[in-house]
Amino acid sequence: MNMSNDSCLSVHTSSILRPIQLATYIPTFILGFTLNSFALWIFCCSMKKFTEASIYLMNLAILDFLLVLSLPTKIHFSQDEVKVSSHMCGFLQSLYFTNMYGSIYTITFISLDRYIAILHPFWARALRSPRKAIITCVIIWVFVWSISLCTFFNKDNSENVRCFHNLSDNIWSPQIIISLEMFGFVIPMIIMFYCSIQIIRTLMVSLSSSVESKESKHVIIRIIICNLVVFLICFSFTHIGILLQFLVRRQNILDCTVRKHISIFVQVALCISNINCCLDALCYYFAIKEFRAKLKYKPIVTQVENVNNTLV
Repeated sequence: MNMSNDSCLSVHTSSILRPIQLATYIPTFILGFTLNSFALWIFCCSMKKFTEASIYLMNLAILDFLLVLSLPTKIHFSQDEVKVSSHMCGFLQSLYFTNMYGSIYTITFISLDRYIAILHPFWARALRSPRKAIITCVIIWVFVWSISLCTFFNKDNSENVRCFHNLSDNIWSPQIIISLEMFGFVIPMIIMFYCSIQIIRTLMVSLSSSVESKESKHVIIRIIICNLVVFLICFSFTHIGILLQFLVRRQNILDCTVRKHISIFVQVALCISNINCCLDALCYYFAIKEFRAKLKYKPIVTQVENVNNTLV
């Protein structure tokens, strides 16, 4: 850890952040634990058949649940007086960011899966299956764990480190930050935007006069919009803050006021990103409603195929 930076971002910053963190983490933990426990119970006990969508949503619920469980640890080790070894701090940071980026990639694959199912039904028969969805989820876990351990694990074997206050200096290299911003946020955001817009446009164009058809497509549209809004609210501020902090370090700005404001912004943005655990419950609600009403992809794919045949 950079000691000059720690001295700059000292007691005053912590006194501002502590009430904000407690005010967000405690309700997030209570609501997130309750909602995700209920979601996992629904997926594990109430669903007789798993589809691609339900597998991705269950993976998202597991990631959210683990992130919720890590919040008390983050609250404890974020205190100024609590210091641990750099290796322990690196592991805790890796665990936290694994769950966050695992959620980002899972939400992205949910959008991509719907895009293939609705706009490319012939490709869907070859590319989509519950088994392939499970393999994709496993790959997400392996990938984010590997990247998080390599990126956030502090390689210095030092003691008495204040965890979650400031990431180690080796993380702030241009290669790591640019890769983190591009592959951790920008590219997933572009994929989500493109898939969401294309799906909504296709479903709106193909709306038929059938009440059942309109209802099913409106449910899918609500799910898509919900995923997109949750993604933007929870993760855009965090990556803007990381970029600002990188620029401050890159330009070697020594003004403590600027450093404090950006540090507060990053920490508050992380608090907002944690609310993702609760906001995802909206996606579960619409998904469960979709499953119970038997609004699966297949009838929608058939309707889109009919529209495409008509256009041809």
